[in-house]
Amino acid sequence: MIPLERLQAGLVIPIDKPLQWTSFQVVNKVKSTIRRLYNVKNIKIGHAGTLDPLATGLLLVCVGKATKSIEQLQAGKKLYSGTLVLGASTPCHDLEQAVDRLYPTDHISAEMVEEVRRSFLGDIEQVPPMFSAVKIDGQRAYTYARKDDPDAVIEPKKVHIESFELTPLGLTDKAPELPEPKAITQAINQLSPHLYNNPQGVVPSGLPRYGFQVLCGKGTYIRSLVRDFGAALDSGALLASLRRERVGDFRVENAVQLSEIEEFLVNGE
Repeated sequence: MIPLERLQAGLVIPIDKPLQWTSFQVVNKVKSTIRRLYNVKNIKIGHAGTLDPLATGLLLVCVGKATKSIEQLQAGKKLYSGTLVLGASTPCHDLEQAVDRLYPTDHISAEMVEEVRRSFLGDIEQVPPMFSAVKIDGQRAYTYARKDDPDAVIEPKKVHIESFELTPLGLTDKAPELPEPKAITQAINQLSPHLYNNPQGVVPSGLPRYGFQVLCGKGTYIRSLVRDFGAALDSGALLASLRRERVGDFRVENAVQLSEIEEFLVNGE
């Protein structure tokens, strides 16, 4: 077993965050496992960089004195991969909520996509999503978003996009048939509670879909990048899937599965 003194001295545990888990839930899972295994009442623990519930991949969980390095870890470059869909949008810019608007896409050419893609490279101004943990006057932005407060405004900030690669994946498939509303409600209630507490949306069929890979700096919101990419094409866009592959020198292929966190602690690093 990893010695308790080692944990208290500082350990960064790279976790492969599962779908539908919040980053907070992952930290709590690791914390409760440590408390039970080591019979301790409390231990310092936190994470370096939030992942949304519908995102998977690398989440750095910092234990003990490693929590002092959270800001430094967050400053590392991050590599994301995922899919985006043109011609539709949701209030939170991913599938955490249902599609609320459709847009034209027939005017979008491969040349136009390439030109717009290039325009997002380097230092850009980006407004974080309203459905996010960014603070407005001391309150989390998502509290205003839930109230649909028209006066809440997030100031833009500068972020750096080192690379932004796109691969056409054809059109979205036909949407699956949904069960009766009662069954939908029951299914939602069985899910782990998450930040926005809304059902997963369904992507309309026949819309252009792209795979992407983004290497970016601190503070970049991929949901905002996708939203702004769609707007620059005189259309709309939503984030259909997202996975964080790398943070600084940490890589997801070397991460611990959350279901194996006890085994990791018992068997050592």
